[in-house]
Amino acid sequence: QVQLVESGGGLVQAGGSLRLSCAASGSIFGINAMGWYRQAPGKQRELVATISRSGSITNYADSVKGRFTISRDNAKNTVYLQMNSLKPEDTAVYYCTASVVLTQYWGQGTQVTVSS
Repeated sequence: QVQLVESGGGLVQAGGSLRLSCAASGSIFGINAMGWYRQAPGKQRELVATISRSGSITNYADSVKGRFTISRDNAKNTVYLQMNSLKPEDTAVYYCTASVVLTQYWGQGTQVTVSS
């Protein structure tokens, strides 16, 4: 079992920045890729960014390319999402995810609200 706890969400004005963190605990030795998803009210959950176990491979949704950066610190068992130039359409609950073999674990989510 893997437990994921997100932090760093909040309210920010358009154009501002936030940094999300996700700390993993439990069976962390089995974690491969990690990532962030988001879900806005009335919309489906969507992929934001993923990062490989080593951190050398990253993938981003087109809507956040050039504005968001995913990174991870395996010594701290933590993945980050640096979000710059935030837009109102980035408002959503952001979820951290971790893949262990064929199982995907999810955090409880952290709210990000961007005001115009």
